[in-house]
Amino acid sequence: MTELPLPPSDLPLGSAGLRVAPLAWGMWRLSGGRSETSARVHAALDAGITLFDTADIYGQDGFGSAEERLGEVLASDPGLRSRTVLATKGGIRPPLPYDQSPDYLRSAIDASLRRLRTERIDLYQIHRPDILAHPQEVARCLEEAVAAGKIGLLGVSNFTTAQVDALQHFLRLPLAATQPEISPLRIEPFENGELDQAMRLALRPLAWSPLAGGRLLQPRTERERAVAEALGAVHQDPGIAALSWLLTHPAGIVPILGTQRPERIAAAGEALTVRWTRERWYEVLVAARGVPLP
Repeated sequence: MTELPLPPSDLPLGSAGLRVAPLAWGMWRLSGGRSETSARVHAALDAGITLFDTADIYGQDGFGSAEERLGEVLASDPGLRSRTVLATKGGIRPPLPYDQSPDYLRSAIDASLRRLRTERIDLYQIHRPDILAHPQEVARCLEEAVAAGKIGLLGVSNFTTAQVDALQHFLRLPLAATQPEISPLRIEPFENGELDQAMRLALRPLAWSPLAGGRLLQPRTERERAVAEALGAVHQDPGIAALSWLLTHPAGIVPILGTQRPERIAAAGEALTVRWTRERWYEVLVAARGVPLP
C-alpha cells in the first residue's frame, strides 16, 4: 500500500514569509514559576517547535499568569524571542464572558504586550467570538493594532465558518490562522467545512486539544477504545499516532501540544516520522464516526 507523505519541515503562516514548525506548544495548563516554564520552553525549542501559543486567560495561577511566566522567560534570555513565533489570544473577559468591544479589545492587546514583555505579537487571535460585537468594529480595532506595529498577523479561535467569513469580509488584511479543536475524537472540522475553508483562504489550522484532553491515552468508552486501537495499529503510542494522523491532512494542521511535561514535549517530535497509508488513516476516521463511511 502506498504511504501518504510525511509533513514538511515547516509551514507558511500568513503570506509575508513567516514559517512555523509542524508542531506547536500551548500553555493552557501552565503552572509553576519561571524555572519550570523555562524548562518547557527550552524542551520545545530543542524539539524544533517554533510557535508558542498562549492566551490572556491561560495559566493555573490566574488571569494573565501564562503570559506573565512566558514573558519572564523571554526577558531573561533576549535571544529566545528571535527563535519563537509568539501567538496569544484575547477577547474573553470573565465573568461576562466575551468582550470584543473596541475599548476592551485595545486594552487587552496592550495588556498582553506588557505581560509578554514584547513590542510585537506575531499572531493575535480572537479567542472566542463575541456575539454582541459587530465584526466590522472588531476588524477596525485589529487593523489599528497591526498598523501600530503591535500585531503581525491575525487569527481566530473557535469560530464557525460563517463567523470567519464575516470577520474576513470587513478586514482589509487576510486572516492567517484558525484554531479549532481537532483530534481523532473531535472530527467535526473534517466534515463541517472548517478545514475546507482553511485551505480555500490559506488559513493555518492550529489544532487545540489534539489528544482529546488525554482521553486517547486513557480511553474509557467503546468509541475511545476503538479509536485508540485504530491508532495503535500505526504506532504503539496513541498520542504520537494521533498527532501524526492530524499532520497527514492536506490542510497542514499544526497540532498544539498541551502537555506541560518537558519529556513529553521532547518526545512529540517522533510524530513527524510516522507514515500512514490511506487505508489506515480512514480506519481511524471510521472508528471515530462509529459508522461506516457512505
